[in-house]
Amino acid sequence: MFEGFTVPEGRAVRVTIPGSTSNLGPGFDTLGLALGLRLEVSVRGRAAAHEVEIQGPAESEWPLREDLLLSSFDRVQKAFGGTGSGRQFVVRSEVPIGRGLGSSGAAVAAGMLLGAALAPREVTRDDLMSLGLALEGHPDNIAPALFGGCVIAVPRIGSAPRVVRLEVHDSLAFCLAWPATQLSTRVARELLPQKVSFADAAHNPRHLALLIEGLRSGDPELLALGAEDRLHVQHRLPHIPGGAAALESARSVGAFSATISGSGTALFAITDAASASAVAGAMESELGRADGQAWSRVVELVADAPVPVLS
Repeated sequence: MFEGFTVPEGRAVRVTIPGSTSNLGPGFDTLGLALGLRLEVSVRGRAAAHEVEIQGPAESEWPLREDLLLSSFDRVQKAFGGTGSGRQFVVRSEVPIGRGLGSSGAAVAAGMLLGAALAPREVTRDDLMSLGLALEGHPDNIAPALFGGCVIAVPRIGSAPRVVRLEVHDSLAFCLAWPATQLSTRVARELLPQKVSFADAAHNPRHLALLIEGLRSGDPELLALGAEDRLHVQHRLPHIPGGAAALESARSVGAFSATISGSGTALFAITDAASASAVAGAMESELGRADGQAWSRVVELVADAPVPVLS
C-alpha cells in the first residue's frame, strides 16, 4: 500500500521505473520482463498548471510521453482524493520510444505511483494495475513497470488483473538492440491478422509453457523452443530493417533465444553472461547495416517493484 507523503518545502517525491520487454515470443499481451533501462520522474511543488522539465537523453523524444505521465497522475489523484492542482515534474529517461521497450507503460506507472504518493488516501498496487490497464489497453508492459521482475498479467472482469511473478534463473543475461526506425504500438497492431488458424492458436501456449520453465531453470534448449511464436513475430519482423538477419546473427554467436521486443522495433535476446556482449553487438551490427544506425545494451533484470521516495 502507498500512504500519502507530506512533502517538506524544497523536497520532491521521486520514482524510478524500469523499461520492459514484453511477449518474449509466445507470451503475447500477457508476459513482461522489467529491464534496466530506467525512467526517473520527480514531482515538486504546486503550480498553476502542470509543468514538465525534461533532462538528459530523453529531451528530444520525451514530449511524446508527457500526456501519459500527466494524465495517469491526474487520474490517480482524482480517484483517491488528491487536490487536482498543478505540479512541477522533472523527467529523465533512457527508455527509447517507439521500439517496444515499454516507454508508455513506464510513463503511466510513474504518473500513477507519484499520484498515489501524493494522494490523501491509501492506494494499493492492484488499484494502480487496474487503472494502468485502462490507460494502456494491455497489461504486458504496465505489469513489470509496476511490480518489477518477470510477470504474467491476465485481465479479469470486475476485479484487478491477476499478476503472477515468475522465477528467472540468475545465470541468464538479457540483450537489447534497436534501430533508428520506430514503430508505434498502434501501427504494429494493425499489422496483425484478425483471425489465426487453430494450429497457430494452440502452438503459442505450448511454447509459452516451455519458455516459462526455461526462464526458471536457465535451460538453453527450453528457452530456444519456448521463444517460437506464430501470432505476431512473423507479421512484424519484415517491418524491422535488418531484423531477421539480426536475430539469426544473435543465435549464431550464442543467444539461447532471440525475438522481437514487444511490438518492435527493438530486438531482445536471452543468453549467458559470457556471450552477452557478443549477442548484443551482433544484433546492433545487423540492424545498423540495414538502417544506418543502431544501438545495443546488455541489461539486468529489475527484480524489485518501484517505490516513491523523498528526494
